[in-house]
Amino acid sequence: MSSGPFQYAIAQALALPDSYYASVAGDLLPKRDFFCDGLAAIGFEVYRPAGTFFITTDVRPLGYADGMQFCRELPHRAGVVAIPSSVFYDNVEAARSQVRFAFCKKQEVLAEALARLEAVRPAGR
Repeated sequence: MSSGPFQYAIAQALALPDSYYASVAGDLLPKRDFFCDGLAAIGFEVYRPAGTFFITTDVRPLGYADGMQFCRELPHRAGVVAIPSSVFYDNVEAARSQVRFAFCKKQEVLAEALARLEAVRPAGR
């Protein structure tokens, strides 16, 4: 169930041809793989998504136990933002060390984000 205004949008989306959705998936898949691989190379534990444009990661390998703290520091350290997954959970501890990044961006923006995220790479990696 969704609110009234969204029902009209959903009806319009359901009327689009399958080729539209194949095109969207075809555009996002290489971006997902590029960004997942880049995040993993930096040191994030990456959970490769199958059906969203958010990549969930764990920040513990980077030396952080708290995703909220990581997300608060990230713009200052790297000029990039992430979303702490714990804000979506009733049980905050279930996602304490997880954060997510959106990859529905231009390839150049993703490449720049990965370059900036090098600032959080643990020493010696």
